Amino acid sequence: MRNDPSAALELAEIGASFEPLADRADALLGTLRRVLPFDGAWIAFADPPHNRSFTPLATTDLDAATVEHFRGPVTAHDMEMVGANRHRPAMSNSDLPYPAEELATWADCLLPAGYNEGLGVALYAPGYRHVGHLGLLFVSKEPPSSSARHLLGCLMPTLARAIDPMRSLLAAARLVHGATAGVALREDGVTDALPGLQCHALLAEGSTVVREARAGIGRGHLHTAFLWPVGGSHAPGGHVRITALAVTEGVPAALKGVVLMSPAGDLRGLTARELEILGFLIEGCSNREIARSLIIAQRTVAAHLEHILVKLSAPTRTLAAVRAEREGLYVPRSLSTPACPHARDVPQSDGGT
Repeated sequence: MRNDPSAALELAEIGASFEPLADRADALLGTLRRVLPFDGAWIAFADPPHNRSFTPLATTDLDAATVEHFRGPVTAHDMEMVGANRHRPAMSNSDLPYPAEELATWADCLLPAGYNEGLGVALYAPGYRHVGHLGLLFVSKEPPSSSARHLLGCLMPTLARAIDPMRSLLAAARLVHGATAGVALREDGVTDALPGLQCHALLAEGSTVVREARAGIGRGHLHTAFLWPVGGSHAPGGHVRITALAVTEGVPAALKGVVLMSPAGDLRGLTARELEILGFLIEGCSNREIARSLIIAQRTVAAHLEHILVKLSAPTRTLAAVRAEREGLYVPRSLSTPACPHARDVPQSDGGT
């Protein structure tokens, strides 16, 4: 091992850069190899929620079969069995409770590939979030030195921050001006807190707002925005804006995106009832369908629509719907009333005002 005081600073600079995650991970291994020479290495995401697999971000001198083995459940199972995925100091083969040959990953993959020793550490971000794993492999049968273990343990927080998927999620969150609360969406239906943003009851796991946001991402939309009335459909507490962003770069596949809450912004002078009717309009509902759903007269719907057209400076209901959806002036029907039997993406009718 080489004494290089600048290594920690260099690793921190790599992790803080705006380069693509795969390039950052590759640079991390390059710097590590300079101060802690190894024969092979891998750094990977731990895929939530149960970390039963890993997604390699970068590898050094490993063949495709070895990388594929690391990606599968056998490696994750072996690591769980020996506690290598816990928040603990770096582990080598000499720390295992039984010979490495009794683990499938070593017996079937690493030993046949010529590796006899290893040094690995689980990467934990603040809040004891398990974000990934770093594994260094050696041809030598000599166990890694205590100084190598100590160095890797000291560098663990820096490496964890460098690959923390929350960084990518927070970068997406910064695209929403004035966001006050937010959560990360996981594929299994669970939500995770976003560091630096408060939680809110509207964004609680399984809430109607979160279900609506998931539906938008599930339809393949990279960006979905809508309004939500606070305190019920008549919005006694006003409206907030909900934005769902699908995130595809720099996060494990099990993380689907973020949902953020921010101030409603300019509502064009539209009342809570007019916004509610606009939601039906965007979904392509006729005046009769709107009236039936809201239990009001069709002439009342027509009067509201006249006001909506004026406030949106739109000559037709189709243009009003398009402008309203473009500006995020959409209150989903899932709040309290059934949706109309039309696709919400394309307004269906331009008559009946």
